[in-house]
Amino acid sequence: AQSGKMSKEIRLATVNEHNKATDLWVVIDNKVYDVTKFRLEHPGGEESLVDEAGRDATKAFNDVGHSSEAREMLKKYYIGDLAAADIKKKSPISCRHVALALGAAFIGISLVYVIRRGVARN
Repeated sequence: AQSGKMSKEIRLATVNEHNKATDLWVVIDNKVYDVTKFRLEHPGGEESLVDEAGRDATKAFNDVGHSSEAREMLKKYYIGDLAAADIKKKSPISCRHVALALGAAFIGISLVYVIRRGVARN
């Protein structure tokens, strides 16, 4: 462990090399974790970790809906931050897509409501 607040920057290429059950790193939310020792304790089974070995597992981690306890446990295995150069820049387009999707969902919900009210009146 280094002294001071500066955390270690780890390149994605380095993470990619740690892609075996016996040497297992993952990236979650741009933080790098060495979960080699954890894989046998993983409630979701060893395979799901090995599947994500050496990769950015953020989506897989979030899709499963891990608890805040799981997030706390992760801290034990934290080894550094993903290098800034490897962090996927959020393009401005993604924000627009979210806004459009929310807009479309809202319109959809409104239409259903209007149609239901129309049907109820008859």
